[in-house]
Amino acid sequence: MTRTGRILVVDDEANARTALAELLREEGFDVETAADAFKALGKHESFGPHIVVTDLKMPGMDGIELVKKLRAMDDPPAVVVMTAFGAVDSAVDAMRAGAEEYLTKPLNFDELLVVLDKVNANQAMRRETVQLRKRVRDRVAPRNMVGSSPPMQRVFEIVEQVAPSRATVLITGESGTGKELVANAIHQHSPRANGAFIKLHCAALAESLLESELFGHEKGSFTGAMARKDGRFSLADGGTLFLDEIGEISPALQVKLLRFLQEHEFERVGGTQTIHVDVRVIAATNRNLKEEVARGRFREDLYYRLNVVNIETPPLRERKSDVPAIARFFLERYAKDNGKAIDTISPQALELLISYDWPGNVRELENAIERAVVLANGTELEARQLPGSVRPVGAAGVPLIPGATMADIERYAILETMKAAGGSTSKAAEILGISARTIQYRLHEYQAAPRSEVKVVQSKDTAPLANETRRRE
Repeated sequence: MTRTGRILVVDDEANARTALAELLREEGFDVETAADAFKALGKHESFGPHIVVTDLKMPGMDGIELVKKLRAMDDPPAVVVMTAFGAVDSAVDAMRAGAEEYLTKPLNFDELLVVLDKVNANQAMRRETVQLRKRVRDRVAPRNMVGSSPPMQRVFEIVEQVAPSRATVLITGESGTGKELVANAIHQHSPRANGAFIKLHCAALAESLLESELFGHEKGSFTGAMARKDGRFSLADGGTLFLDEIGEISPALQVKLLRFLQEHEFERVGGTQTIHVDVRVIAATNRNLKEEVARGRFREDLYYRLNVVNIETPPLRERKSDVPAIARFFLERYAKDNGKAIDTISPQALELLISYDWPGNVRELENAIERAVVLANGTELEARQLPGSVRPVGAAGVPLIPGATMADIERYAILETMKAAGGSTSKAAEILGISARTIQYRLHEYQAAPRSEVKVVQSKDTAPLANETRRRE
């Protein structure tokens, strides 16, 4: 069996150090040696060992101190300590300091190989675990929270600071600004990352159903309760519960939620058993809860319990510099989902995306890019494929000249959109926000009546359409 890996042997006895190094090299290991702990630290920097095999009793710095210094490094090696038979207590101290294993001198080499194989296997498992966690983190913030603008950088900084704590977080901001992404990022960067991330939209359920969803219910507690059911708090034990639109819950539920935040306990609907769980609560709302408190619609004590740390997600109109990166992020996602080889956004389309105010924020931008990808038939996403709300009149790569009639503009919009939709009246109707019947009626009119000129400034990509509508009555 040929073994691999880098091993650093540390021993102040030259003969023992050299002999052990030679035996390990014969087994296939890459081996370096050091005569004391100070030299070992220098060799660690240049050699980067996977495992350090060190004696405990050495002049200057002993093996226990070396273990502590190695374990304090960013990517520490595993440490196996060697000690004399009568100094097992010192070996135990080294294990407490972070050593993986210990062996007594004189060494049994076969036993050492077994230990090294075990340590290598443990390290491989740790590396795999780290990689898996990284993949999970990469699916959320900051990669999915695209943005380099100052407002987003502040959000990233707060997420990083608050994630390791147990503090309750209140995320505020307009609809579509990515509040759930922020909550998920906090969870994934927290010590609870291996636990569940449970979410509940509080505005989507009636009060009675919402109480059951949160706290669970006992069998027979209400009509239709055929069996006992665990609520979201139970499911989130050891993890995080995200309560979206928290401003929508009733006063009665506010009382029960406040009790949980204070005592970390609750009872199921229709039950008497008090249940204790370890759950971190993150709440979100697009309402101004301070105003809700002032109007008597939200409990002040609950507001302060929820608002230990506040994160305000900025609207897209306040971070226009992030629009290109977000648009490209969604372009890549939906091009892949729809099997299309679209890899760029035209300058005209990008200009429209940046100039639009996005009242629906990132969610509206995502929908606009998805629709444009579906309608695209080339390798570039073009301005004419964007929704009508994003394109001002005449914005399809060709601005209309003042003096064109409304009929000219309507005709131009319908023909251009039909072209982008591949001749589909239903798709064109959806883009323009009118009925398919209206489009069919207008197309019949255009075929029956002589065409009038649509006055446009031609550009390369729309010249065919201008040529088609050029003939006068």
